Amino acid sequence: MTTLSDPPVESFRLSMLLNDTRYRSYTFQFIALLCVLGLFAWLGANLAANLRAAGLNISYDFLGDPSGYDINQTMIAYTSQSSHLRASIVGLLNTLLVSILACITATIIGVTAGVLRLSNNWLVRKLMAVYVEAFRNVPVLIWIIIIFTVMTAVAPAPSAFRGDDPDASMLFGMIAFTNRGVYVPKPVFEAAGWIVLAVFLASVVAAILYRRYARKLLYDTGRLLPTGWPTLAILVLPALLLYFVLGRPIGLDVPTLGGFNFSGGINLLGSLIALWFALAIYTGAFIAENVRAGIQSVSRGQTEAAASLGLRPRRIMNLVILPQALRVIVPPLISHYLNITKNSSLAIAVGYMDLTGTLGGITLNQTGRAIETILLLMLFYLAISLTISAVMNVYNNAVRLKER
Repeated sequence: MTTLSDPPVESFRLSMLLNDTRYRSYTFQFIALLCVLGLFAWLGANLAANLRAAGLNISYDFLGDPSGYDINQTMIAYTSQSSHLRASIVGLLNTLLVSILACITATIIGVTAGVLRLSNNWLVRKLMAVYVEAFRNVPVLIWIIIIFTVMTAVAPAPSAFRGDDPDASMLFGMIAFTNRGVYVPKPVFEAAGWIVLAVFLASVVAAILYRRYARKLLYDTGRLLPTGWPTLAILVLPALLLYFVLGRPIGLDVPTLGGFNFSGGINLLGSLIALWFALAIYTGAFIAENVRAGIQSVSRGQTEAAASLGLRPRRIMNLVILPQALRVIVPPLISHYLNITKNSSLAIAVGYMDLTGTLGGITLNQTGRAIETILLLMLFYLAISLTISAVMNVYNNAVRLKER
């Protein structure tokens, strides 16, 4: 029921698209969208016309042709007779491998350095400051080349492990650091070995759920459950007991020296390790500053209040400071992960065959299909970046502060 004070209901008119502030922003956004679509349509039509004039057309048939080149680091079966498509997949997997390893390592280094930058120990605090300033102010390409040069120039040749040189002995009798890379044992799974792996992955999930339950119980009731040894027991005991019950179904293929090189195991090329550690150490310096800023954004009164309740410094950091600091740390952390993925394209400088080296390098030069390969490169990197952003945004929404 209307009253005399209700304003009259005004019918919609086209002039309101410009005169009414409720609709004006949508009008300008729609016009801008039409202009962008028109620009892309004109660029596409211009590209097609130029290709027709040159007697060319966009085709991806070349992906089925034999690649004709070898790749030094592969995660799946590949030969020089494999197709360009398979070579691109190998390059994509190599890109994902070094990106994931660098993201994990950079996070560990960055969080550790960020916390130590606020240490009460003067020497530790200054050492972390030197690390941050030294690594983030030097281009990552230089660090890649430095680490790669050190590995190839300082590490001994595989043939040195044949003699009695103490500097060329295998670590734990199964890991060899050489100028051709690092040779590590390769896990060999029998049929029952996958069951042990599945139980271990389930134990990881169970450990995470237990720690969440312990934290929720602490927040709700104030009851403190131990988290250290129970987490370790949940992670190790089920898989370890099953491993021995099933008769040790997981073995190790230890690298052995035969001739002038090692055989067996897994060979982590020096180019992979150089790219991995350079990206991790370089990006870790930036993450350290984000961690430091996030911790300092939490009021000092929070720390003092937690200490007055009798909490130890480690628990104050884990239960009070870090949960609040994550709202500052996580958003720029997403950008650092994206930068790691894109900076991995510098792998060609040390001969690591990633996506840019395979699809955007040799395949492009052999086929001459520059437009097709560049479009595929853009699509692959865009898909990887959007996936990282989506996953990290889900985590960001989970850890952000909830208003009452």
